[in-house]
Amino acid sequence: MALINLRSLAVTLGAPLFTNLNLSLEAGDRLGLVAANGRGKSTRLRVISGAHEPTAGEVTRSRGLRISHVEQNVPPALMASTLRAAVLDALPAEQAEAESWRVDVVLESLEVPHALWDRELAALSGGWQRFALLARAWVSEPDVLLLDEPTNHLDLARIGQLEAWLNALPRDVAAIVASHDRAFLDAVTNRTLFLRPDASRMFSLPYGRARAALDETDAADERRFEKDMKTAQQLRRQAAKLNNIGINSGSDLLTVKTKQLRERAERIEEGARPAHQEHSAGTIRLANRSTHAKVLVTLDDAAVTTPDGTPLFRTGRLWVRQGDRIVLLGRNGAGKTRLVTMLRQAIVEPEAADAKIRATPSLVLGYGDQALSDLADRDSPLGVVGRRFALPDQRARSLLAGAGIGVTMQEVAIARLSGGQKARLAMLVLRLTAPNFYLLDEPTNHLDIDGQEALEAELLEREASCLLVSHDRSFVRAVGNRFWLIEKKRLVEVESPERFFAEEAALRP
Repeated sequence: MALINLRSLAVTLGAPLFTNLNLSLEAGDRLGLVAANGRGKSTRLRVISGAHEPTAGEVTRSRGLRISHVEQNVPPALMASTLRAAVLDALPAEQAEAESWRVDVVLESLEVPHALWDRELAALSGGWQRFALLARAWVSEPDVLLLDEPTNHLDLARIGQLEAWLNALPRDVAAIVASHDRAFLDAVTNRTLFLRPDASRMFSLPYGRARAALDETDAADERRFEKDMKTAQQLRRQAAKLNNIGINSGSDLLTVKTKQLRERAERIEEGARPAHQEHSAGTIRLANRSTHAKVLVTLDDAAVTTPDGTPLFRTGRLWVRQGDRIVLLGRNGAGKTRLVTMLRQAIVEPEAADAKIRATPSLVLGYGDQALSDLADRDSPLGVVGRRFALPDQRARSLLAGAGIGVTMQEVAIARLSGGQKARLAMLVLRLTAPNFYLLDEPTNHLDIDGQEALEAELLEREASCLLVSHDRSFVRAVGNRFWLIEKKRLVEVESPERFFAEEAALRP
């Protein structure tokens, strides 16, 4: 018996997010939910949980079903609570008093270090806050677990830990995972729903294989549509010829035949459905200004330290050459951000930089960090683009619209933009900077899968020279052609990121 049934479900928030959605969730299902930014993933989870009413259709839940929903953000009211108290608060009062041991069991199962249990959530990293939300959801022993972007703020070790935990859940527990992390979806799901406004698609496959099947389905739909439209055009041409002959000959039979051919063409046209065309959340394009230099950056055994001077590692002798797409690998705290900071200074403030890190004078830097700190919350998208690049108003507005920031959002504070819109605005700023070297720290944060793939394509097609820091395994595998690893206080080049990925996935607190 299905745990949850969705029948002809539709949600409209200004515009239709999805319509005519049918879904049956069975015990043990691990369903990946995939959609572009702003296309209804979070709303659909809230509808399933009962927190949001659909515009049309119905949701049927089996009697006594327990559903837990892990949303993206910690409720502000919980931030002053300790981690353990926040989890205990998720239990009914009588159960919390008599069975508080459940909290300890859940925190142990999630391998949360004991040292963090009595710390306030506000003092924890975003990753451990995510684990606190997960513990709150699991402590009530639900039948269905709803996860909204569960890998946000997690490093590779914590992502591997979460994968292992989800895969060890009891077999009768169902989970729905809304995520843009392709490798994570492949690791934890066995079904995939591609959420679309008018014709959502379901496949009993994990993401990667489901995406290939979806592409084949869309291509077949496109061929079928083209064939139908070609048939309709042929019928109309035949009808036109018969009509001319009928007029000249005065034949009533040909007049009737002409009408029949036209009616048949109309029926084919009415029944023909074009293949799905994803409405872009915003175009991502990059620039690659030319430079004659072959070696862009030289590292001459520089010492990388914390701001207070504590040694982290030494770089050895390494070079960044034109066309390199270097991925910087290393555990949290190893010094990746410090090296990126030193490289940035060597390019934009060479006189103040470490003499052992040298950049060619012709470098023009394109820099982006995961906090999008280059975008001031109080500024507006139009102000950033128009003022920084001295663009005419209409040109600036056109570029913003192409990046997915419509007219109504172009003059509002950047703080009001969604994460996806901010990320696309940051990419537009990078493009207009016209760099010939990119330093990108977690560039896929906030981007949906289409945006990630667009960024990958741009970096490859433009043959952009860059150094990247990313926890997105699919992105790293697609883009990197060189890999630098921080280990044992040295920066070394490795052939592949796979050993590092495997070691991080197996890492425990």
